[in-house]
Order: sequence, then structure tokens, then C-alpha cells
Amino acid sequence: MRKQGVTATRTAGTGLKELAKSGGLAVDLASAFDASPNPYVLLTPDLRIAGVNQAYLDVTNSTRAAIVGQPLFAAFDSGPGEEAPENVRQVRASLERARDERRRDHLALVKFSMARVDEHGRQEFEDRYWSATHTPILGDDGEVVFLLQHTTDITELQRLRERSAASESVSTIDAILGGAVLGRAEQVQLANVRLESERNRLLEMFMQAPGFVALLSGPEHVFQMHNTAYAQLVGHRQLTGKTIREALPEVAGQGFFELVDNVYATGEAYEGRASQVQLQRTPDGPLQTVYLNFIYQPIRDATGAVAGIFVQGHDVTETVLSTERQKLMIDELNHRVKNTLATVQSIAMQTARSHGDPRTFAAGFQARLLALSHTHDLLTRSHWEGADLDAILQHETEAHGSARVSVNGPHVALAPAAALSLGMIFHELATNAAKYGALSAPDGRVLVDWSVADQTHPRLQLVWREIGGPPVTAPERKGFGSRLIERNVRHDLAGEVELDYASDGFTATFSIPLDREQGT
Repeated sequence: MRKQGVTATRTAGTGLKELAKSGGLAVDLASAFDASPNPYVLLTPDLRIAGVNQAYLDVTNSTRAAIVGQPLFAAFDSGPGEEAPENVRQVRASLERARDERRRDHLALVKFSMARVDEHGRQEFEDRYWSATHTPILGDDGEVVFLLQHTTDITELQRLRERSAASESVSTIDAILGGAVLGRAEQVQLANVRLESERNRLLEMFMQAPGFVALLSGPEHVFQMHNTAYAQLVGHRQLTGKTIREALPEVAGQGFFELVDNVYATGEAYEGRASQVQLQRTPDGPLQTVYLNFIYQPIRDATGAVAGIFVQGHDVTETVLSTERQKLMIDELNHRVKNTLATVQSIAMQTARSHGDPRTFAAGFQARLLALSHTHDLLTRSHWEGADLDAILQHETEAHGSARVSVNGPHVALAPAAALSLGMIFHELATNAAKYGALSAPDGRVLVDWSVADQTHPRLQLVWREIGGPPVTAPERKGFGSRLIERNVRHDLAGEVELDYASDGFTATFSIPLDREQGT
């Protein structure tokens, strides 16, 4: 086979007769090739002409110089949107089968119109019928290096058959040569075309299946085929011809290789549900967690022995993660409802202690519940991922007008628990300012300034300062508002607060850590 490969390679550049220079077997092969009355053509795997014999040149009225190196079907190239003739499609398909499947392929009957010059020197075309055999020539590595096309002119046989059919008088020789031979050959060829069409449809369905599919063969589980979805799953790496351990090394130690081994050994299918696997989804990329529904189904040969494994499944990562998120949200909702009820209970008890009159209790209780509700609204808009400090301040002070409450500071994203606590605190400060402080006087104002200190362990520094209000006196006892502020800052936020009742205006100074894991 290697000698043929060398011979064919030299033929592409020099012409077969020049092989006589190499002597010995090469001379005999070259002479036989060129002297054969049947046309031969040697093709590269991409179907370009590498060499031809004299019979081929005679039939096609061409020269080696004109056709060697050219595509075999150059004369039949179709324009944009046009299909090649049926006979060209048949020959191309046969050559591609021989190349891709590495085995000889036959065409029993194919029709071509051949150009010839008549007795008056005019060119005309004559229909000729051919039988073709396409043989792959393999190199030492088992790959196809050339394709050999051998054709036989069976035009007279076909015409004899047609005449016999037209005259409705079929002799024994006609029946043998015409109906019995060519008829069966033609039927076989048509059957092969139908089978090839069915095969192509099945292959197309296989490749376009929405789930991932792969075929593994032998005890080492070598990839024979896989579809587009499987390629996407594993990052479009080279799989065909490799064992699963070679193709998917990152899966080692995750139990999947052992599962395939067991299916092959026992012949019992295995089904996995939402199975977690670490895969490299891009070349040289990091491992990613994927969840799969899949089945390993044994494939048996004619004797009933397991010959391979059929792998089929779906990537259910998004479904699994969505279910986990839903469960987490339900758990968080339960937790938040319990916390909210506890907060409402605390508000009710503290309000009742500081309001002996049921009417003032109801008003105070309702106002505090509304403050809690406002912060809940902000958190709901962000799917309870947090809220912005500025937005909370705006919500709790908007009733007093933006001209009377000035806020100044950078964007600060608060965790849900911190947002709820600060929302209640700002409500209490605004309520007290409206009742007793700066917002109770026509010209009074509230200034709120904040900053974030220490970026390594960020800490919110916030100052609530009231100006232009009535003279301030320190309370004789702590009211509900003071207790709520101090309890929320020190207990819930692990921060510090200082309340200063200076005569020229009340000031509250807060220092609250922002990197602390807050409960919700």
C-alpha cells in the first residue's frame, strides 16, 4: 500500500509514464495503469485530480497539463443557488462515502454526455453509460491519501437492454445481460440511494437533537459519534476516536467513568437525575458545575454481548438552580415573615408603653408600620437583594419636603436587614423632628451627611443634624424612639450611636459596619 501511495504521489507531478525511471514494480504498475483500456483517475481527498491514465484522457479529450490539480467536477460547477446535475451528485456521493468510510464504493450505472468530433469536424455530445468503482488508498497512519476511480463503459450493454425492452422480445442473452444484470444493479443502486437518503436524515436528526447524544464503543468507551449538543456541553473539544478518559480527563474521580464501566460489564442501563458534574466548558477554562439528566444504555451486537454504550441526556442546570433559588426564596420569606411579625410585636409593645391614650397609640403604631412598609417596598423592588441608603432616607422624609431635609453622601448599598433597621431609625428621627425638633418650626431644617470610611472594612459614618428649630432640652427619660434607635444600632447593626441634645439643635451620630453578615 505504501508503494502505491508513493507511485500516486509522483504521478501527480510527472505523469505515470515517467515512473519508468524508478524501475522494477513501479514500472510495471505505471505501465499497466496507463495501458488499461478502462479510464482511471487518481484523486486527492478533496477530490482534485492527482493523476490519470491515457484512457481517461482519450475519453475526456483532455491533457494532463490541463486537468491535473483541478477539481474533478470543475466542468460541472453550478452557479449560485443552482444544484449540480444528478449524475454529478451520484459520483460525488460515492467518492465521499469511499473516503469517509475508508471502504470501496460502487456505482452500477451512471450516465454522462461525452464530447466527440464527428466526421465533419464538428463537436457533438453522445450519451454514454458507465459503471464506476471508487477505492480509498490509505497511508501508513490509516488516513486516506488518495481515491482511485475506475470506470467501465457499459453503453452498448445498456443500449442492448433498451432495444430488447422496446421490441418486447427479450432473448436469453438479453435477459442475462440486460434485465438480469443491469436491472438488478440499477435496483440495488436505487436502493442504496434511498438508504443513503434515510441515513442522512437520521444523521441530521441525531446531530440536531435538543438533548446531548453520544455513541461509545468497546470496553474503553471510545467516542464513535456525538451530536452538536454534546459538543457544546464539553466545549467543542476533539472527541471522535478518543476514550472517555482521554477526552474528558477532568471527570476523573467524579464517579461517571465507573458508572459507564459497570453498564458495559453488567449490561444494565443506568439513569442519572440532576447529577452534578464538573466540566471544562471552554478550552483551558475553569471547571464549571453542571447538572445533568442522562441515561447510559448498553448496545449489544448480534451475539447479545455488550459492544458499546449509548449516552443520551439533557442539561438541567438552569432548572436545578431555579429550584434551589425558589427554595431559598421560600426559606427567606418564612424567615422575613417571622422577623417582621417580631418587629411588629415589638413596635406594638413599645408604643403601648409610651402612649396611655388608645387614640395616640393607634396613630403612632400606624405611622411606624407605614415606615416598615416603605422599606419593604424598596426591598421588594430589588428582589430583597438590598436597598440604597439615599432611597431609604428619601422615603422616610419625603412628607416633610425636600427643601427642608437635605441629604448628601455617596451611593451605599445596604443589606436587607440593615435597610429595615435604618428605615425604622430614620422614621423615628423624622417623626421626633416634626413633633419637637427642627421640622416643628417654619424655618427649621434637617441636614443628613454620610461617608464610608476604611475600604478594607467599610464603615458607614452618618450624621443627622437639626438646625433652625426651637431650643432643645434633653428628655428626662428615654422614650420609645430613643430605645428603638439604640437597640437597632447596637443589637441589629452592631454599630455605635451618639445622641446629642445641644440647645441649638439635636444631633445623632452613627458608625455602622457595612461588611457584617446581616440577618434578614
